Amino acid sequence: MPRPSRNLDRLLLAAGRALYPATGCAGLTIRQVCEAAGVNTGMFNYHFGTRDRFLRAVMQGAYEEMFASLTLAVRRPAELSAAEALRGALGALGRFALANREFVARLAADALAGEAVAREFLRENLPRHLQVIAGVIAAGAQAGEFRKLAPAQAVGFCVGAVAAPVLFGGAIAASGEASAPFAAALGKSLLTPKALDERIDLVIAGLSAPSPRRKGAP
Repeated sequence: MPRPSRNLDRLLLAAGRALYPATGCAGLTIRQVCEAAGVNTGMFNYHFGTRDRFLRAVMQGAYEEMFASLTLAVRRPAELSAAEALRGALGALGRFALANREFVARLAADALAGEAVAREFLRENLPRHLQVIAGVIAAGAQAGEFRKLAPAQAVGFCVGAVAAPVLFGGAIAASGEASAPFAAALGKSLLTPKALDERIDLVIAGLSAPSPRRKGAP
């Protein structure tokens, strides 16, 4: 018996990804997903079996998009500096966070709420991109481009500067608690590609090794 078209599982995954920010793990139902995708529940069971396996596939698919961009950014020609490689890596991470901030915020909230699927997903995947960033920073420190810092300190500085403002600004803007002018100003200050590039500039400047002093310089 031939396997049904893979287009059906893609339709289901796309529907799940669109619904997840509003529903979270607890609120997402198989019926909702199937109705949004225009696919019957039999095909859902065929492709994914359980709701938890489906949720994990939705999360993993989104993550692999980001990770592919991140790893592509650090596969640089030898003549490029570690600072340029780090700029590319943080840009990939930050652009993904900007484009998917509701999804990322919901995932973090679900993990903090104790949802097993979200916690397992983060436990298995968070180290992957953090290790890539740590490797670029370590290479830069070895080459004398970056300060020699504890890896956790350096990575925390990078990720905190790039991604945390996106999650913070997005959460406030989405909460409806802030006034419209304040939410608009916050979005312009934190949630634009220009703002992201400014933060990456600050990260590179903060990590860069100080220039050696000339003799006699004050």
